[in-house]
Amino acid sequence: MEKQALQDLIRSIPDFPKKGILFRDITPLLADGQAFQSAISILAGVCPRGTEMIAGIESRGFIFGAAVAQTLGVGFVPVRKTGKLPYRTESVTYDLEYGTDTLEVHEDAFGKRKKVVLIDDLLATGGTASATCRLLEKVGGVVLKAAFLIELAGLKGREKLAGRDMFSLIVY
Repeated sequence: MEKQALQDLIRSIPDFPKKGILFRDITPLLADGQAFQSAISILAGVCPRGTEMIAGIESRGFIFGAAVAQTLGVGFVPVRKTGKLPYRTESVTYDLEYGTDTLEVHEDAFGKRKKVVLIDDLLATGGTASATCRLLEKVGGVVLKAAFLIELAGLKGREKLAGRDMFSLIVY
């Protein structure tokens, strides 16, 4: 499926979740089996040779990350908000526009498999993705690439991931 056909399935919702925000709704793309499969195939195709694990950020990163991991036949590591993982964790706290947030991953998330690709649905300001890369490295991962379904280029998230191999399927 062509990139433009995938983009056409993403709905733009003005003033959601608050006035002034243009929300990119991926649910029509997810509901179209061929489009979803195509997006997963493209994301899996940009993972470097030797990828051993896929990490996905709560919550939509779970959808794309788990599907990419299954496609590649590799493991999946969930990156969660504080207090959601049952075993010993490592965490990273990072700045948001108004405050901070914290992400966690199991301390033994990678075992002997170290080469990981971060997959998420959206790159906006880059704070969450950058913090996640630091967290994955903190527990011994080697981040080969960060790949996103959508990038909001005007928010300059790519700058926070400078020096990292990156891919965005659709750029607004």
